[in-house]
Amino acid sequence: MRYLDIKEDKEHFYDAEAAERVIKFFRLLRHTKGEWAGQPFELLDWQKECIIKPLFGMKRRKDGRRKYRIAYIEIPRKNGKSTLSSGLALYLLMADGEFGAEIYSAAGDREQASIVFNDAKIMLESNPDLSKRAEIYKRAIYIPATNSTYKVLSAEAYTKHGLNAHGIIFDELHVQPNRELWDTLATSIGARKQPLIIAITTAGYDRNSICWEQHEYADKILRGIVNDPSYFAFIAAADEEDDWTSPETWAKANPGYRTTISEDYLRNECEKAKQIPAYQNTFRRLHLNQWTSQDERWLDIKAWDACAGVIDPEELKGRVCYGGLDLASTTDIAAFVLVFPMKDGTYHILPYFWIPGENMRDRVLRDRVPYDAWVRDGYIEATPGNVIDYRYIRNKIEELYQNYNIKEIAFDRWGAVQLTQELQDAGLTVIPMGQGYASMSPPTKELLNLVLAKKLNHGGNPVLRWMADNLVVKQDPAGNIKPDKAKSTEKIDGMVALIMAIDRATRNQDDTSVYEERGLLTL
Repeated sequence: MRYLDIKEDKEHFYDAEAAERVIKFFRLLRHTKGEWAGQPFELLDWQKECIIKPLFGMKRRKDGRRKYRIAYIEIPRKNGKSTLSSGLALYLLMADGEFGAEIYSAAGDREQASIVFNDAKIMLESNPDLSKRAEIYKRAIYIPATNSTYKVLSAEAYTKHGLNAHGIIFDELHVQPNRELWDTLATSIGARKQPLIIAITTAGYDRNSICWEQHEYADKILRGIVNDPSYFAFIAAADEEDDWTSPETWAKANPGYRTTISEDYLRNECEKAKQIPAYQNTFRRLHLNQWTSQDERWLDIKAWDACAGVIDPEELKGRVCYGGLDLASTTDIAAFVLVFPMKDGTYHILPYFWIPGENMRDRVLRDRVPYDAWVRDGYIEATPGNVIDYRYIRNKIEELYQNYNIKEIAFDRWGAVQLTQELQDAGLTVIPMGQGYASMSPPTKELLNLVLAKKLNHGGNPVLRWMADNLVVKQDPAGNIKPDKAKSTEKIDGMVALIMAIDRATRNQDDTSVYEERGLLTL
């Protein structure tokens, strides 16, 4: 667990009484679900020490008000996220000393937002002393004595202007489709003395989302890169290099391990993820709180890494091979992949990538992808300017044509007309390949078969590995699959090029002569 601990300085002090007031309020509430249903809500040690005490106890010396205005809390599923959120909403509504308080539950949709509110309503109704102070409705709670309200919000941001929020509980921020609702609600707290926005969420996979933005900001605060005294951060998660199948990792990521979530439950979920690669990302994201590259993992990255043999380009010279070319857009990454069918039934891979050089540094900072290191190490070629210069691609392919026996190059028709015509004029055989299910499904399935059978040797190329980890596939009702660039939040161009090259290689495999591989032997 990483969080902002209690730390006094010249501008802030710790008010133990204020923190204890929140803890005592929770004891008035009762759990609503599971084995503890009906029992008094006694906060767990990690909830008290790591969240409640620093969040509510740290004050500003100049006016005695709360230090934090925004709290980003990221924890895995089944660690008491919803019940903690419900209790906090009720405290802000009834015991925070704010007259005319407006408390709101927000989420990606009204149904999700209602989860926290409904738990809070049941908690309130379970205490006669508290409930008699409230008027309880289907989607609202009203406290007459302080003219305070707690309501559920839908996701339509344009209807939320004019709010004067004292407390906002933003549940599962990772499913928020855009930043509009967050921005609208964040600007609604300006008139309050000590408002509090609490975003409690599990990790997601969309790295172009408002949740990823807040996750990155919280991470920088926790690492001391950013200093924002008004922002509280708590993240409980496994690190990327941790073994996701290990109980030690489960305990590390789940603060409620063996209390609110059992080891047996996690073991069963882990076994399911081992057997079903598509479930692996779900397990890692929901139960280890790891941000994944896609919603469902189609290709197990450990299986991919197991295919990282040694590739010697010199030894492949003169051998029959097949190419796949995916140009994407001129401002993105272009990929060309050669696939060499070997006599032992394996396939060796040589990938090549291009990127515009002019804006590369900005993309490194924006995407948090080490394009510059990959260019330095020779895995990507940066072409001059802010768009990819296709002349560099043509020259490279023609150079490869001199060294390798490139039989065919499959290419995506989009944006490749001029370049492929020039390659054809240079003597290469280029074949347009559709990107629909009919064309892409057989080689995509064959790629998975080759990886699982360890018959693909990709040499451990880091750019192609990154794209393999990003790959998401789309499936039609008949079970056909194809790469899905729309759902792959990061680049997969190299994998698309690889799949097209595999298509040409497998189609022509039986027609390859041994003499084309090694030439004639002279006695």
